[in-house]
Amino acid sequence: MRAHWEHFEHGADVGVRGYGATVAEAFEQAALALTAVIADPSTVRALEHVELSCEAPDNELLLAEWLNAIVFEMATRRMLFSRFAVRLESDGLAGEAWGEQVDVARHQPAVEVKGATYTRLRVAPEGAGWLAQTVVDV
Repeated sequence: MRAHWEHFEHGADVGVRGYGATVAEAFEQAALALTAVIADPSTVRALEHVELSCEAPDNELLLAEWLNAIVFEMATRRMLFSRFAVRLESDGLAGEAWGEQVDVARHQPAVEVKGATYTRLRVAPEGAGWLAQTVVDV
């Protein structure tokens, strides 16, 4: 399966969906979809590195925790991210994000993501790979 991301409609909010050959790759693509709600990821340079980690009892809740960890880092560091790496571990997730400080003129942020919700939350096999999706509150 070719890794990719997409958005889906959900009322006033936005659905983010990642596809990948593995659960970790699907999580990485869901994170790119999260960035794309705010700005075009291709305009975000991978200049600074941030390490993230989170824990949850299952993959669905772990996806929400992962995306909320990214939202927290974007808000507190005033950054956008364009590249992600995820390692799933027995007790959670160890992740990395690369990005840069928000440049309003260049990134033209559309909205602020407040957080990932449990609405339409799903991590499941899909075709020859994996799907990771949820709705984010904007």
